[in-house]
This record gives sequence, C-alpha cells and structure tokens, in this order.
Amino acid sequence: MHSNEPKQMTDKTTILAANAAFYTAFATGDVEAMSRLWADDDAVSCIHPGWPAIIGRTAVLGSWRDILQSANCPAITCHEPHAIIAGDEGRVLCIEAMGSVALAASNHFRQIAGTWRIVHHQSSPIAHVESGPSSDPPRGQIH
Repeated sequence: MHSNEPKQMTDKTTILAANAAFYTAFATGDVEAMSRLWADDDAVSCIHPGWPAIIGRTAVLGSWRDILQSANCPAITCHEPHAIIAGDEGRVLCIEAMGSVALAASNHFRQIAGTWRIVHHQSSPIAHVESGPSSDPPRGQIH
C-alpha cells in the first residue's frame, strides 16, 4: 500500500525547501534568517570544517553569526541535495561547493510544530567529487 507516498513527497519537498533556505541565509549573510531556521532548544549541534563540535543553540548561533559577519565569509553553494526522512526527523545530504573545494555536508532536521528546523549541520572537505548517473549519490574519490 502506498498511502504514505503523498505525505513523503510533501515532506521531502518541504525539507528540501528548508535546506535551500539555510543556504540562502548563508549566501546573503542573514543572521536572523539563520537563527529562525534552527530548533529553539539546546539539543542542536554543528561541526564546521576543521572545527571541534559545537553544542547548544547559543554557541551554534554564535558561530554562525561570527562566520556570516566575517569579512572572509566564504561563498558556498549546495549541489545534489538528497532528503532522507524517518517520521519527524530527516536529513539532507549534499555537496557544498566553496570555490574549487568540495565539502560533503549533512543537515539534520526535526519537524517542530509542522516546520522543519535544523538540529545539526556538519560539513567536511572531500578530495574530489565524481558524480555517477543521476540516481547515484555523489562520492568522493581520492586521486
């Protein structure tokens, strides 16, 4: 029976939209928009490339404020987002492009009062991105 397919497709559409809003806030340096996207509790975390884990809303949002307000704020774009949803939790796996550097990223969301809110972001460099057919996820290859 496929009774969950329409809800699953709606959830995937809305979580991908929330993920796109995250990258829009990043691209525009909008600290307030970034703040609204994160869950409003201390069960959030973030691991920026090369940084130790950051835990708690105040610390996580402080790190984003510092990054977004920096004169050296990098330009990052999201490519090949893929949503995986299980109940009220989901994640979007994607490739972040920062100039010629590729980062593997995961953005974890929880549905709170009908809205997908970020609870964890992590990205780390990968050596080289090689895309397969559109149904295959991107994979890092070390050359």
